[in-house]
Amino acid sequence: MTATRRHFNQAWWFLGWLSAIWLFSSLAQASLHTAELDNGMRVIIKEDHRSPVAVQQVWYRVGSNFEHSGRTGLSHMLEHMMFKGTKTRGPGEFSDIVSRLGGQDNAFTSRDYTAYYQVIGAQHLETMMALEADRMRNIDISDEHFQTERDVVAEERRWRTEDRPSSKLYELFRATAFINSPQHHPVIGWMSDIQNWTLEDVQAWYKRWYAPNNATLVVVGDVDPEQVLDWAQTYYGQHAPETIEPPKPQVEMPQNGERRMTLKAATHTPELLMGFHVPSLVTAKDASEVYALAVLNHILDGDDSARLTTELVNQSKLNSAASWYDSTSRWESLFTLNATPKQGQSLDEVEQLLWAQIERLKTELISETDFQRVLAQAEAQHVYHQDSIQAQARLLGMLASLNLPLDTYDNWAKNLRQVTPEDVRAVARKYLKADKATYAHLYPNGEDVSRKAPPAGGMH
Repeated sequence: MTATRRHFNQAWWFLGWLSAIWLFSSLAQASLHTAELDNGMRVIIKEDHRSPVAVQQVWYRVGSNFEHSGRTGLSHMLEHMMFKGTKTRGPGEFSDIVSRLGGQDNAFTSRDYTAYYQVIGAQHLETMMALEADRMRNIDISDEHFQTERDVVAEERRWRTEDRPSSKLYELFRATAFINSPQHHPVIGWMSDIQNWTLEDVQAWYKRWYAPNNATLVVVGDVDPEQVLDWAQTYYGQHAPETIEPPKPQVEMPQNGERRMTLKAATHTPELLMGFHVPSLVTAKDASEVYALAVLNHILDGDDSARLTTELVNQSKLNSAASWYDSTSRWESLFTLNATPKQGQSLDEVEQLLWAQIERLKTELISETDFQRVLAQAEAQHVYHQDSIQAQARLLGMLASLNLPLDTYDNWAKNLRQVTPEDVRAVARKYLKADKATYAHLYPNGEDVSRKAPPAGGMH
């Protein structure tokens, strides 16, 4: 789940899959260059000369997982402030320049990092680097801008979370699953914290984390790596490093029994979430378990031929059903299932249907034919999702921010192919346990379900 500043608006056929694998191999072999500036800023450059376009992304190793109770949401708030101008540029001027040059810019805040990017004609890359380097250390955090953006963020939280029962359910579900770790907090922050931020809080957060030695520059596209590195040294290299004090550790409490929460809200549709703590690529002692969990997720919900769709939704046993697993978390992850019932069906019945699917994974090995289909589908999805220079840059920035090897996703298909049906059964038995489950139930409260439309052009 990420927060973004603004919004821009199956199964694979065998030949398409072969083409995708060939394309992925070509991209993986593309020239990748890495360096570190004297001030500690990491630089990653990848050549992709298919079109005269480049993407610049700057990633800061700070997000909601770095925040503590009482100060939640500061990373996302700072994302807003980064568009309010610098000592030499006025509010919105950055984006106006990008737009005039025919490009797009945006930003996103997650639990583990905050990133800013521009997609632009390659001939304008130097201009983008100069602009982005300027706001690394020189943004205008005035009280006027702070007061305005705090109100914007509070309103954003209202219409994205407070007024949307499913979003509110998911937020409370995660807060129930993670009691003591930073993952308890939503990326946007709790409303009480938002309303009590001070100007000094945001200024201190900016000074603490927005430093070159806590950042990674990623450039992908039709570029000359030596020229990009020269520009990086010219514009980003001028900033002095800071002493980065890591956040105090907050260790998650062991889960010794199931956890449940219930939300009543203005909705027509009951909803169920259930989740289990599982390792990520960062936390796993045995990385093979991560790949087995990824395959397990594809068995349940990889495409229209996956089990949740074919055996529950298509057979009219449930109105909807889905599963997901984020393998790229700095902390422990969640394997999550989500479902909505048919008319007149209870959420207890929904739970039973989902548990039947889980128990099947624990007791039956998937057939070899189905297993190979799932692997092919998972590989193809993975490849197609990396075709654009934007996606390539995002993967590199994410891996660098999590201190994972940059070839992690180049080796994804190979590692998936090493998973066996027995591995899938083993991780299902190890992690998908009844006494380790967290449940969230959403019920209608009988109120009017009409929604107030979100404000047009909301910043995020």
